[in-house]
Amino acid sequence: MSVSLCNTLKDPALRASALAIFFFGTTGAATSPYQSIIGIQELGLSDSGYAVLMFSAAAINVTASVLMGILADRMGDYRTSILYISLFGVAGFGLVYLAASVPAFVASKLILLPIYGALNSLIFAYIRASSTGQTAARLIAINSTMRATLSLSWVLMPGIVGVMLAGASSMLPAYLVATIAAIACFLLAAFQFPKPQVQPERRTEERYRFLASLREVFETRVMLRILAIALICSMLHINDAILPLIVTGQAGGTVGDVGIIIGIVALLEIIFIIVWGRAERWLTAVRALAIGAGLYALYLLLQGFVSTTWHVYAQTILSGIAAAAIISLPITYLQDLIADRPGLGSSLIAVNIFLSAGLSAVIFAVGTAIGSYGLVAILGALVGSAGIALLLVLDGTRRRTV
Repeated sequence: MSVSLCNTLKDPALRASALAIFFFGTTGAATSPYQSIIGIQELGLSDSGYAVLMFSAAAINVTASVLMGILADRMGDYRTSILYISLFGVAGFGLVYLAASVPAFVASKLILLPIYGALNSLIFAYIRASSTGQTAARLIAINSTMRATLSLSWVLMPGIVGVMLAGASSMLPAYLVATIAAIACFLLAAFQFPKPQVQPERRTEERYRFLASLREVFETRVMLRILAIALICSMLHINDAILPLIVTGQAGGTVGDVGIIIGIVALLEIIFIIVWGRAERWLTAVRALAIGAGLYALYLLLQGFVSTTWHVYAQTILSGIAAAAIISLPITYLQDLIADRPGLGSSLIAVNIFLSAGLSAVIFAVGTAIGSYGLVAILGALVGSAGIALLLVLDGTRRRTV
């Protein structure tokens, strides 16, 4: 773990990228726990209106991520793209905080912030472009370090913001925190991201045009592998939805238990994200991901049968170890699907998030329609196992790259 961190800190581009990904994570970690409270309870959106808004925002985000990836590849300059996309976050979070109205909330969530969400893919694209010539093992280690940094923001910020807002009449100051974090992303891109020594050459070949780029995304080879990863990652979304319900329901726990359990798992994730990143010394990335996903499927299966709170606590170790693999290892795998296009390849991260979230919503709806939350967990494990099988069929024989 220390080796990966030291190597990251020594490289100016990676050091600035780590800080940027931390502040990007801070914007989400500061606001996500409170956005439904602000939108529905404080500003007066209906439940159905809020649901439609969030789905539309997710669709716009994945579209923006792909388009920005194509544009950044065409420009050959990922730093400039990060610089300007950061301003969408400053405007989006700042608008909600200052205007505090339904039109401002809708405009921010529907236009400004979904575009700002493309920053995640762009930062990973910048990292990929800055790491040209690195071995596959080194790329995995770099991405694991960055993903651990992102997770760190989600460990720290909800608690910090929660303390700040304790007893407050409004949750809107969370958006002020996010605005400041988005400004930090902009300043890092402007003053800390190394500028290209030569002017980037705008790529005009046919392959970099919009429709040609989309065809690369929708190639059968690429889409089958995205589907495999989405089936696996859907398990994380399913757990996010059912964990609080199972803990406070069939396990007989409290809301306090939910917070403690999530905190334990998050801390374990930070540690084991780096461990999984180093596992490539003796495993291929595909096999490491298959093992991690298999452990998570086992965790979800056990989750479906819990009957007391200590069962859930006992499963946190398995959950944290396995979730770390699913969170970190797909990043490099997805980028490698279009390896020579850092922007387009990194945009597949957003495509995966969108598809896996949609799959989890379908599984949740089916499971709750015919059974309990425990059944949802079991169905999630089965779907994730199908993703593992597809991944191994497609790439299980791939050799380890040193």
